[in-house]
Amino acid sequence: MGFFDFLTEEIAIDLGTANTLIIHMDKVVVDSPSIVARDRVSGKIIAVGKEANMMQGKTHENIKTIRPLKDGVIADFDASEKMINMFIKNIPALKKKWFPPALRMVICIPSGITEVEMRAVKESAERVNGKEVYLIHEPMAAAIGIGLDIMQPKGNMIVDIGGGTTEIAVIALGGIVCDKSVKIAGDVFTNDIIYYMRTQHNLYVGESTAEAIKIEIGSATEDLQSPPEEKSVQGRDLLTGKPKQVQISYREIAKALDKSILRVEDAVMETLSQTPPELAADIYNTGIYLAGGGSMLRGLDRRLSQKTDLPVYIAEDPLRAVVRGTGIALKNLERYKSILIK
Repeated sequence: MGFFDFLTEEIAIDLGTANTLIIHMDKVVVDSPSIVARDRVSGKIIAVGKEANMMQGKTHENIKTIRPLKDGVIADFDASEKMINMFIKNIPALKKKWFPPALRMVICIPSGITEVEMRAVKESAERVNGKEVYLIHEPMAAAIGIGLDIMQPKGNMIVDIGGGTTEIAVIALGGIVCDKSVKIAGDVFTNDIIYYMRTQHNLYVGESTAEAIKIEIGSATEDLQSPPEEKSVQGRDLLTGKPKQVQISYREIAKALDKSILRVEDAVMETLSQTPPELAADIYNTGIYLAGGGSMLRGLDRRLSQKTDLPVYIAEDPLRAVVRGTGIALKNLERYKSILIK
């Protein structure tokens, strides 16, 4: 290797349905929505990330916004490759180089992913100059990012609620003992809110608005200790066709999300019920760790705690837990060799 080491850059990527994060030299250098805008006529990509996100729902027929990942896996191969490529090109330290460096990368993937989907991720990475590509399962990365020592013979339970999937896993001895991946996560919550606004308020809101409602006043329970203020929501009145505004409280959002959160709870319960007794004993003592953007939903930790009778902890900076773990795995390749998929 020798000489090439000096030309190789290392990056860790969390390729998410909602957000893509990249770590380079121990710093998060990319943290952008996983979305691209394409010009329909020329087929060129005109914007990625935050810029493309601002266009979402506001485009004319010549521009199309695409989210290349669906349910945690690549749905649009071409768009995802161009998106990753543009993100990597935008890394400040790599911009200065005369020629694109070879990349050693670790990318995280959902645990419920198929061989074919895995190959799509690998091929995407190889086409953006990835010479050594390793894959790591998302719950593992989240556990490392939270700061758990996953190589110990101790059971830890991780619930990672992302944009497209919720990954639930019990981890011990550097491996996943039992896991469940359900396609109920941030995107479904957003759609629940759109549906609720349509049916209860005759108000048609777009995805970006629904997402903002979720972030600002979203809640998993109807009785919060420190409730957020009411939010005024604008959209189109389905009866008159005129733009209108309504006031929404967090209680309504809790109602809107209730069914989906129930399904997340059920998945957690099912995973617990499949856990070997010795690990169940460990989990009784260590509790459940939440990661991913969905874990920031108000009252979700309390609700899961009441359902499972276990302590529930939210990772610090949960949105970045997975990419942090991926970055740590990249730095200590030798130590984590056993959990990486070549």
